[in-house]
Amino acid sequence: MALKDLLGIDRKAKPLTSEEGWKILERDRYRCQYCGLDGLASFENSLVMTVDFVLPRARKGTKEATNLVTACRPCNVLKGSKVFKSFEEAKAYVLQQRAELRTRWDDRVARSRTKSASV
Repeated sequence: MALKDLLGIDRKAKPLTSEEGWKILERDRYRCQYCGLDGLASFENSLVMTVDFVLPRARKGTKEATNLVTACRPCNVLKGSKVFKSFEEAKAYVLQQRAELRTRWDDRVARSRTKSASV
């Protein structure tokens, strides 16, 4: 009997190989499946492209292509290891988080500009 069977431990899915990652990026045409950022539009955009496990590795997500999507780093971080019923639910969550962060950012920038103008 294996140690994992004795301890009730199940290893996470292994990380993707470079080749597996490139296949997903190519399949999705280097576009973030959450926010739509085009990784081919500029070198800077290409630097933030990652592959996301829709069902996270930490939650026993597999390396099957149906569980993998291209994601920009910000969307991947916002989604984190949360589990959703579907990709569409995950996408809605990520877009809502982005919108809330943008609102907070806009408010902070506006306050900063007002403060700078009054000094």
